[in-house]
Amino acid sequence: MITEDLLRISSNQGVTSFDSSHASRFIDDALSDCGNGNGKGSESVENDDANSKYTFSPGGSMYFVPVCADENCKPFVDQIFDSLEAGLNFYKDYGRSCGFGTRRSAEKQDEDHTVLKEHNHDFVPEMGRQFMRVNREMSCISRNFAFDAANVNIGTSKSFFFMKELVGGYANVGATVRDFRNFRRDLKEYVGERDAQMIIEKFNAKKESCESFYFAYELDQEGHLTKLFWADSVARRNYELYGDAVSFDATFDTNKYNMVFCPFTGIDKHEKCVTFGFALLSKEDIPHFKWAFDQFLKAMGRNPVCIITDQCPAMKQAIPMSFHATEEFPATKHRLCMWHIMEKFRAKLRNFICKETDFMEKMKKYIWSSTIEPDEFEKGWKSVLKEFKLEGNRWLWEMYAIRTSWIPAFFRDKPMFGLMRTTSRSESENNFFSQFHRQSDTLCEFYLRFESAMDKQRYETARLNHEGSSTIPATITKLFMEAEAAQVYTRPVFYKVQQEMVASGYDMRIQTIGPLVDGIKCYEMKDVMLKDHVFKVKVSRNHAECSCKKFVMCGILCRHAFCALTHYEVTTLPRNLVLNRWSKNSENAPSSIKLLGVSDDFKRMENASLKQTNIWFSFQKSMNKAGVNLEKLAYVEKTVKQLVSDLGDDTYLSKKAHIEMLMGPHPTEDLTIHDPKECSNKGSGLKRLVSAREKAIKNGNKRPRKCKLCDSTVHDARTCPKKKKTRVNPTVDITESDDDLVEGN
Repeated sequence: MITEDLLRISSNQGVTSFDSSHASRFIDDALSDCGNGNGKGSESVENDDANSKYTFSPGGSMYFVPVCADENCKPFVDQIFDSLEAGLNFYKDYGRSCGFGTRRSAEKQDEDHTVLKEHNHDFVPEMGRQFMRVNREMSCISRNFAFDAANVNIGTSKSFFFMKELVGGYANVGATVRDFRNFRRDLKEYVGERDAQMIIEKFNAKKESCESFYFAYELDQEGHLTKLFWADSVARRNYELYGDAVSFDATFDTNKYNMVFCPFTGIDKHEKCVTFGFALLSKEDIPHFKWAFDQFLKAMGRNPVCIITDQCPAMKQAIPMSFHATEEFPATKHRLCMWHIMEKFRAKLRNFICKETDFMEKMKKYIWSSTIEPDEFEKGWKSVLKEFKLEGNRWLWEMYAIRTSWIPAFFRDKPMFGLMRTTSRSESENNFFSQFHRQSDTLCEFYLRFESAMDKQRYETARLNHEGSSTIPATITKLFMEAEAAQVYTRPVFYKVQQEMVASGYDMRIQTIGPLVDGIKCYEMKDVMLKDHVFKVKVSRNHAECSCKKFVMCGILCRHAFCALTHYEVTTLPRNLVLNRWSKNSENAPSSIKLLGVSDDFKRMENASLKQTNIWFSFQKSMNKAGVNLEKLAYVEKTVKQLVSDLGDDTYLSKKAHIEMLMGPHPTEDLTIHDPKECSNKGSGLKRLVSAREKAIKNGNKRPRKCKLCDSTVHDARTCPKKKKTRVNPTVDITESDDDLVEGN
């Protein structure tokens, strides 16, 4: 009876993981102990699993006692810790090694200081311990990795699987995919409604550490952020060097508030995109664009020579209001994007004219050419319109009325206006930034990913600088000027100059040579590649001027000038014909920007990150050397544990503290800057009017919807004539054609 009662009690208390033989054995032990007068319970019995042993009370309760091989990991009475966190971490490690989880509950002191090792549950076996909660807490390394992966737009799942490959297995990650996702969630929850305040405080901290960091912002009447502009020291220095021509365009879907991201983009000495300034705007109207242009002017100190945009009417009015003429600088010339206008030809004109005739080829001959004069363009434009009877087209005459804003023939005498013809630089830059940003990003996340994007852009510049300084491109001709050009110009610019030098010896035909007057000689020559177009060149020992005005427009000497210089027996490249913006050493030019660098704290963070990377690879190297050798692995384990013990618990970093270090501290005072309201701009993904052309393109890509009864594409089965006629005469076969149907058959 006693045995049956004890078995029943054990069953009711959840002891279902052991068979009756185990239970009988423990019951016998308990009865034996009771017979011996041991009222406190039986002696412990070793389990088949070496990680625990069992005890069995007279009342039928079964307890599990952990077995820990490492004596240093076992808790004992009167054990003292430096802090509460140190004690909790010690017990976590104890549970991790024995196979049970821990959690922090109410703090309570035990007066007799006893240590209770018995558990009322079994322990997790070795293979399943990686899924225990205590083993699924993300370490600082895992959180750093997930955070850095998010900054380059790598999702949580991919970052988890990539981490698995780095550490050698899922068990070594120390977390699950859900933990990685929860960490991303925790980052957003940490920011919460403090997003705008945190980003402004981050900018204030940057301003304190680096005087050359410039930023400005504006709020609405309710305190919501509406405008934000910033430019760091590197961006401002780049504008000093390459800010002659600027492209400005807006991109969307970069943050959760639908604020428009507007970078100011130029071309550096390697002919790569370089960004000068950045703005986030809540609206695309004149006041917002004017504010962004005003802040750009304050940050840079001078007007750009020219700025290129699309046909945005708000930008058109805001640009002359901000970049007007002053005593020091002329007004900025506003130029429209040629590509956007050319794309509208097919929409504004009949499709037959653009596709089935040579109208576009003849028109492009005058539109894109930068070697013809304005009067030649006007004659050509009118002649093409007359040939195709388009003199009455209103849109074409509107484009002709603003021809000085987008036709290259009207910019031939404007310095560096040939540098950019379209906003493709901005669109390329927008596509570049879209690889880092997501529509759900907070402003804090947006800025972190933005910094990653700028790091990539500037890393590419540093790589090209190194290649240019350590290598010299091969020359083709025997001209001394070509060898000099290879030493002076950056590689992509040199290849263009080299092309002009080669063409100067093969494609030029000198027609007349004028007398030498005051050291200047005039040449007239034909360019066979331009249908024998005649160009006039004036050269001296240290200067050249051509009627094609390529040097004025782009800053690169033309083939006609090289031909005249060679004939004039000039062997060295005139230095006043080499613009600093295209030279390898362009950064050596004097600067007005105080490049104070970054703060000591930032340098320490950079050094700490580098140290962590080096330590990580050193550990990986030691693990690779250990391989699957148990003795070597045991040595590595012992060394690492000793290192952890030597480091102590002072370096422990909680999850909350780590997130604060990554995202920045919470505002210490009441919120004065509220998050932006959700904006409704034209490209923010909200509903907008769709043109007939867009509808036609969208429908053209779809498979036509056919009627199931007759395969017609103009109706469906509900309105099919066959169905109606079948209702009148049910005997009609619906598979017949409409011509075969006869009512009343």
